[in-house]
Amino acid sequence: MSSVIVIGGGAAGMMAAYAAAECGHRVVLLEQNEKLGKKLYITGKGRCNVTNACEQDKLFENIVSNPKFLYSAFYDFNNMQMMEFLSRAGCPLKVERGERVFPVSDHSSDIIAALERLLKREGVAVRLKTAVKEVTAKDGRVTGVLCTSGERIAADAVILATGGLSYPTTGATGDGYRMAEMLGHTVKECMPALVPMEIKETWCRALQGLSLRNVKLTMSCGTKKIWQGFGEMLFTHFGVSGPLVLSASSFYAKCKDKQQVTVTVDLKPALTTEQLDKRILRDFEQNLNKQFKNVIGALYPAKLTPVMIDLSGVDGEKKIHEITKMERSRLIEITKGLTMQVAGLRDYDEAIITQGGVKVKEVNPSTMESKLVKGLYFAGELLDLDAVTGGFNLQIAWSTGHLAGNSISNI
Repeated sequence: MSSVIVIGGGAAGMMAAYAAAECGHRVVLLEQNEKLGKKLYITGKGRCNVTNACEQDKLFENIVSNPKFLYSAFYDFNNMQMMEFLSRAGCPLKVERGERVFPVSDHSSDIIAALERLLKREGVAVRLKTAVKEVTAKDGRVTGVLCTSGERIAADAVILATGGLSYPTTGATGDGYRMAEMLGHTVKECMPALVPMEIKETWCRALQGLSLRNVKLTMSCGTKKIWQGFGEMLFTHFGVSGPLVLSASSFYAKCKDKQQVTVTVDLKPALTTEQLDKRILRDFEQNLNKQFKNVIGALYPAKLTPVMIDLSGVDGEKKIHEITKMERSRLIEITKGLTMQVAGLRDYDEAIITQGGVKVKEVNPSTMESKLVKGLYFAGELLDLDAVTGGFNLQIAWSTGHLAGNSISNI
């Protein structure tokens, strides 16, 4: 039996502590906050999108950074196993649109309560309000931790699961990166991910509060398309947000010239350009003597109509029978490609996750153990791993946490 310390009481940390204890180790879980799962509590707007019920291959397709590194973790403990795990723990689940999985109760607190019951059952010693200053090591092997209080706790293995920098109000400080670097690890530059975008165009502000469903969004860097998705988005006082935008934001770093990043929205993805033209012609033919501004409202939400009139360059007072083919073509062009220039991303306090982190080449993907320090393991957001929205990031936490805890050998 080995003594194990897990630093961080979030999703990855709780799972790692449970898995290690289930293997027969003496486990102490250290959490700097006054309760476990503080970030987990607010995920999914308090409903907690615990995972995604897609096929295994789809899991990898939705990983943005270093998907191959997760092969062992996902095959050790996948999304279906996680669903079964929570159901057995007394937390029934449901699957919603996009294969997103939530607790039936719609309360994230039920997920946390289930995990706390399991930790208690396995004898994990949970210590709250206990912050760690550093992981101690000697001769290339972990020896324990030094708490900020000055207390030293010896251990045969330490699992770092401190999370990233997103949602600092939950206690996210990035201390795990500092601790990893002190032990010789490389930390890849971090930036907010799954985060709203700021837009340069001023007309975007006029659409604040407008939600669009069933649209296609494309992110490009110059002429190169770097991401595309279908779903929902929202206009805000600073730019755009919503599921589509959050997922697109994770690919922002892939464009070296940030001045060239644009997002283009197809407002009518179900129609081809030709079909849309026929639809507009039909509307026009039925309203030849009406003003342009009073006819095109049938195409768009009320709040969007004046913006589309401005962007089309057509005088709203103009009679339909006076609209030229070129003007109609321009209307089709902006309907199928409403383009905005990205000014940047919002900060960590609005980001769901952190992109970047501990370099995965320095971590054994089969065990989550450091290749540099024996007995040091990593799990969750601290690693340079991230995915799009839909429960995939939490599955990374569950899988890497489970593999780390399950891989600790008796010393």
